[in-house]
Amino acid sequence: MLEVRLLQGSLLKKVVEAMGELVVDANLDCSSTGVSLQAMDSSHVALVALMLRSEGFDHFRCDRSVSMGMNLANVSKLLRCSAPDDIVTLRADDDADTLTFMFESPKQDKISDFEMKLMDIQSEHLRIPEAEYQSIVRMPSQEFARICKDLSSIGDTVVISVTKEGVKFSTRGDIGNANIVCRQNTSVDKPEESTIIEMTEPVSLTFALRYMNSFTKATPLSNTVTISMSSDLPVVVEYKIAEMGYLRFYLAPKIEDEEDQS
Repeated sequence: MLEVRLLQGSLLKKVVEAMGELVVDANLDCSSTGVSLQAMDSSHVALVALMLRSEGFDHFRCDRSVSMGMNLANVSKLLRCSAPDDIVTLRADDDADTLTFMFESPKQDKISDFEMKLMDIQSEHLRIPEAEYQSIVRMPSQEFARICKDLSSIGDTVVISVTKEGVKFSTRGDIGNANIVCRQNTSVDKPEESTIIEMTEPVSLTFALRYMNSFTKATPLSNTVTISMSSDLPVVVEYKIAEMGYLRFYLAPKIEDEEDQS
């Protein structure tokens, strides 16, 4: 038996919408420690990893580990039937071929339930090794989203360069070039508005802006975004989810940059 209850039901809606542009079908893996999901985008360029720990739920029961295949567009449709302040419960019997979504209003004067058919999705689970990154940038998530959006009106790739002074986002296109620099600043009253850089050595890598803009769909989940880079590893763009977990996006750098470094 699986039964998980989330007081902030709108959080689930934001998580699904954040992944929806990249992931079509995916397995939701539930175990006693929490709920996780790992999926590649359709072109196998970006990897999405979600973790929601069991202690972050209002109620969490998972008698045995289960993997449920679902279409994210269908999940999104069902979650849109819930009000912003509804409590959401997900329930499935052992070996069930459906997942039940239950929405309760805060006063509990309205309860709706929707049953969704599960799918059989064959997917291999990739083990993502823990890595030490040469540069880690923490910055306001809205700022990062704005930069990616602005640069994509000029070019289709972004060069992210990190030095002790700051992080520089550059692009070039038919109409010209653009550079946006965010300097390290920790002296603001609100920590979520600061840009913090931890680095062992400078890094400069090129990425497809189309993917970066897809990642920024997760902006509503967190005030800050963490961008971890090393010259020989995929970038990790991470959004913390309240106190319960994270949504991470992995993207390999574009190849032409590697030629410059050889």
